Amino acid sequence: MRRFEGPASSPVLLALRTLKLGDLLVAVPAIRGLRRGFPEHDIVLAAPGWLAPVAELVDGLDALLPTPGLDELLPLEAGTVDIAANLHGNGAESRAIIDALAPRIKIVHRSPGDPDAVPWVDRMLERERWARLVRAYGAPAHRDDVSIRVPDRAPLAADAAIVHVGAFYGSRQWPVDRFAEVARALRADDRRVVLTGDASDRPRALAVAESAAVPERDVLAGRADLTDFAALIAHAAVVVTADTGAGHLASAYGTPSVVVFGPAPPEEWGPPPGPHIVLTRAELRRGDAFAAEPDPALLAVDAPEVIAAVRSLGERTHGHPLA
Repeated sequence: MRRFEGPASSPVLLALRTLKLGDLLVAVPAIRGLRRGFPEHDIVLAAPGWLAPVAELVDGLDALLPTPGLDELLPLEAGTVDIAANLHGNGAESRAIIDALAPRIKIVHRSPGDPDAVPWVDRMLERERWARLVRAYGAPAHRDDVSIRVPDRAPLAADAAIVHVGAFYGSRQWPVDRFAEVARALRADDRRVVLTGDASDRPRALAVAESAAVPERDVLAGRADLTDFAALIAHAAVVVTADTGAGHLASAYGTPSVVVFGPAPPEEWGPPPGPHIVLTRAELRRGDAFAAEPDPALLAVDAPEVIAAVRSLGERTHGHPLA
């Protein structure tokens, strides 16, 4: 994806979303809406640079301004941006970044500095939150318009069962022994099981592989880059994961998925309609996303439930039986 170095011939619309993979993917409906609503603008995403391989796959984006967080203002002179959309949140830090750009139009939620803007609503489905915001400024957006392009790269495995063992915070780390039980069951169903995660997840993935007799060649945690990861999920038969970016990629590609939710409510972060099953225990949810220990709502889901959910998904229209 082109790195944004400054305006060229087109006016600039900048969308601020400096978060993680799943956060970018739930903003896709709003980004696609901005493209429809402002076709004459160069649409620039301000997001962490490591997300460039996935940003490249989002229809409507023209450039990326690498932005690691909210600690500093963007390196742009006031007036460089014609329209600025705060798709990050409604806190003082993100509002200050948008205000410093001095855009002609601000697409923002209501605050003391913008009393006539769209009111913020707590506990809203995140995809709808941002689609609703841009709709208020004339950009047609639908919350379930989540699709992104498939990478132009052959997948490291096709029609595999992807078991994603990773999670950035301990609150979403489903136990290794349960992932292993799921992997064993999928292998017993004559499925190829591929284990994914980032480099920090590789010890967990290797432990699952040892317990479930998954060949080391199929332990891709720490070995697949972000483009490989997207391609794997786009071409997978099924994805099993906690509530992470893997689940949101499965939604983007319509890949059947079983997603175990812990601290985040699926009513706010869950998948769109499709071949996706959410498992959780809402009554046990502690809700601390940054906790070091798994949320009770996650731990209350056992491996047999996940195995049954995978088997209930049946058969992909262009794939093979899952059981």
